[in-house]
Amino acid sequence: MSIEIYSAQQLFDTLNKTRRPHHQDYLSMYSSWYGCIITDPTLMLIPIDDHMVHRGDGIFEAFKCINGYIYQLDFHFKRMENSLKHISLQLPFSIQQIKKIIIDTIRAGGEKDCIIRVYISRGPGDFSPKPEKSIAPQLYVVVTRIKEVEEKKRTKGCSLKISKVPIKDPFFAKIKSCNYLPNVLMKMECHKYGVDYVVGVDENCRICEGATENFAVITQNNEFLTPYFENILKGSTVCRALDMARDLVKEKRLQGARMGNVYIKDLFDAKEILVFGTTIDVLPITSFEGKSIGNGRPGEFYHIFYEKFLKDIKENKDLLTPVWS
Repeated sequence: MSIEIYSAQQLFDTLNKTRRPHHQDYLSMYSSWYGCIITDPTLMLIPIDDHMVHRGDGIFEAFKCINGYIYQLDFHFKRMENSLKHISLQLPFSIQQIKKIIIDTIRAGGEKDCIIRVYISRGPGDFSPKPEKSIAPQLYVVVTRIKEVEEKKRTKGCSLKISKVPIKDPFFAKIKSCNYLPNVLMKMECHKYGVDYVVGVDENCRICEGATENFAVITQNNEFLTPYFENILKGSTVCRALDMARDLVKEKRLQGARMGNVYIKDLFDAKEILVFGTTIDVLPITSFEGKSIGNGRPGEFYHIFYEKFLKDIKENKDLLTPVWS
């Protein structure tokens, strides 16, 4: 077999022919390496020698824009700064400059409902694990179409199983790094077991987090209980849900709302199990390890939290950043 050596023009011509069905959901990308915004999915590429690619040396955040407003942007920036601090990685631009780049990239994509992924990498240069070998940190912003949640997950509920993938060490769990191999293995388990979600469990039988989700239970005493962030990434959606739960306590619709140890037994005994994430907001777990939770249908508090999130995303100006003035 002979392999051709391409010129730059031949490569661009080939890339133009390699469009795939999934490319239709790729709206726009900003690359500090290119120094521009791209709307052609075939050119949304990252250098192979970027340390984020060959070492996982970088961090990322994912958040959404609904009806032209970015939801909880400040929370994601605060968490991003915390991750950067833990791995001694500097921002390539100021926070205000990055916010403007994000807004400009969303605008270039042309859709008011989308998912935004922001990557800060160690940067290209050398293939060693030594950070000093990279040229400079880079920023990549990718905007894609948001995928709707399957309606049956809201009307029928979701299934959950315990994961066999070892949980992350607390130091690494709190960093939203680009090393997501454990998370990938958990998603593989979902397919293998035929369930919607899996949840990690520590050596003391305490539940932790899913591949990209957080969990909470409504106890039989009508208390909202979600795990401590000891060895769990601090989820933006579950944090917001905890705020909402505390409001429900004030309204006397819940007896309590707190973080604490949540054991496997607590899931089996729960009145409701809720799963939280950026794209799903909240979904009901109606089956855990093959056992029905509650009456096997989405419960009262799932519907309450879902309605609260719908309202929050539309009306809570304190948490919304406008893309189009």
